[in-house]
Amino acid sequence: MDYQAKQDLKALFETRLNGVMRMYLDTCARCGLCVESCHVYASMPELRYTAVGRAEVVRKIFKRYFKLEGKLAPWLGEVLEFNDGTMEKLNEAAFSCTGCRRCMVHCPFGIDTQQVMAIAKALLIGADREPKILSMLAAMSIAKGEGMNMTRASYAEALANLDQEVRAFWPASPVPAIPYEKASADVLYVPLAGSHSIVPAAAIMNAAGENWTLSSFEAVNFGTFLGDAKRASAISERIIDEALRLGVKEVAVVECGTAFRVLRHMIGEQPFKVSAFVELIDRYLAQGRIKVDKSMHKQLTTYHDPCQIAHNSGVMEQPMRVLRAVTDYFTEMTPNREENWCCGGGGGLVAMGELEFRMKSSRVKAEQLRATGARVVATACENCHSQLSDLNEHYGLGMRVEFLSHLVARALVKPA
Repeated sequence: MDYQAKQDLKALFETRLNGVMRMYLDTCARCGLCVESCHVYASMPELRYTAVGRAEVVRKIFKRYFKLEGKLAPWLGEVLEFNDGTMEKLNEAAFSCTGCRRCMVHCPFGIDTQQVMAIAKALLIGADREPKILSMLAAMSIAKGEGMNMTRASYAEALANLDQEVRAFWPASPVPAIPYEKASADVLYVPLAGSHSIVPAAAIMNAAGENWTLSSFEAVNFGTFLGDAKRASAISERIIDEALRLGVKEVAVVECGTAFRVLRHMIGEQPFKVSAFVELIDRYLAQGRIKVDKSMHKQLTTYHDPCQIAHNSGVMEQPMRVLRAVTDYFTEMTPNREENWCCGGGGGLVAMGELEFRMKSSRVKAEQLRATGARVVATACENCHSQLSDLNEHYGLGMRVEFLSHLVARALVKPA
């Protein structure tokens, strides 16, 4: 790595050094309370897989270039220079972390490891060392959005072809069963690619008599996984612009943890509300707008709290209420809610593949699932669903993995 490249990375690092980040990098007391927090360390007990171990890579670079002792006498302290070896360490730190923030729950100083890893990811992008598959997926997502005006007609036709699938869940659905480009709707529903994310949700909203419309864009934000703030913003702005253009009151985000957290917490104040779809279901049940038949589901079921929806966004009690409405056969995991073990698929790991690492690093999650004795595990996140399905197969858990919305849609009945 040449001199200019090092100077460019130093300048990039400096742009991230606000007061909070300096506090994170200066404050760690090496108390060790975060060590046992990480599912990766609990499954593969190596110090490099701890929150402090990952952050230390960034902290050593910070010491070298921004602390007096590192500038004057780097040989006296533990520091890292920008070079190929350091970039490899940054890559391992950033992409062995799922961004679940379980470590932050236990840190006495509230150090946010995900934000520290955001520096690592920014430096990788600056050095052109980021995971190329995530970069490609982010670019494809942006390009797809830019070409949406030319494909709206074909998209509307594809949605019309799903009409009978929606009616299989809720025969009394209006025409069309999936409204599209509807101005002044109360709810804009933002799906993922694939009918599995649209059909059950459409049935639930139709059963509730909701005034809703479907978004043209998929919710997933690959820019956030990549750690590229510019691309992440471009992807989320398409949905914001659509919501403003249609004049909706609420944006309901499909079962996708990161997409929900980005739109709930990272887009600034907007004239519309942002909700996770499970919050919408919980509201419908509480208001009596939908009714479900518990007898439809008699297998022992547990629930996995998606990190970005649960302890990163506070949506923890709503899924529990929904499941208890759907079945009498519900058992909670231990631990759960903000203490729940991450599934191990977040932070872009599912999109990157990384099957061997994901399975090894999530052994503790598989053990937690097995200990429930449940035959079904429900969740409200696409990444979690994919990861839990892989864990189920890899560890022979003999469980069925379900989206929470699918359980609700299959149990819908007409109110008395």
